[in-house]
Amino acid sequence: QIKENRILNSILAAFVNIFRAIPFIILIVWMIPFTRMIVGTSIGVSAALVPLSVGAAPFIARMVENSFLEVPYGLIEASRAMGATPFQIVWKVLIPEALPSLVNCATITLITLTGYSAMGGAVGAGGLGQIGYQYGYVGYDLITMNVVLTLLVLLVFIIQFVGNYVSKKVDHR
Repeated sequence: QIKENRILNSILAAFVNIFRAIPFIILIVWMIPFTRMIVGTSIGVSAALVPLSVGAAPFIARMVENSFLEVPYGLIEASRAMGATPFQIVWKVLIPEALPSLVNCATITLITLTGYSAMGGAVGAGGLGQIGYQYGYVGYDLITMNVVLTLLVLLVFIIQFVGNYVSKKVDHR
């Protein structure tokens, strides 16, 4: 809306759609050679960060785009009419108006990354995902599996509660 570049927008949209279409567990396995090249290993926390970043970036990009598209175009036009530069429009209009939605997007992203990181545990990333996989799926220890599930659900509830609180605090409407 501010400085439109249709070609770049189309290329980035295609990139985002391609990576959003790949299920995360498949992305982890598919990225093993790339992950080894970047961090030198394909297991562990540092190795999990590579596919987590690649998996989350397109998700975040689409959510941020939607947050900015929610800002009424009339506000952008009014700022333009008052002589605001594109930089001023972004920092004084677009971001403040989209901030509650951006906080909600960050909340959803953190919850999604919680699920992704648990899936990463199935391929050696450690954490609750690995405990759940090793003791719950492989060993079928029902108590351990239920504890892991309870902790993950509790973590999601905490993230959602904090996200809702912050979103309400930054909402000036």
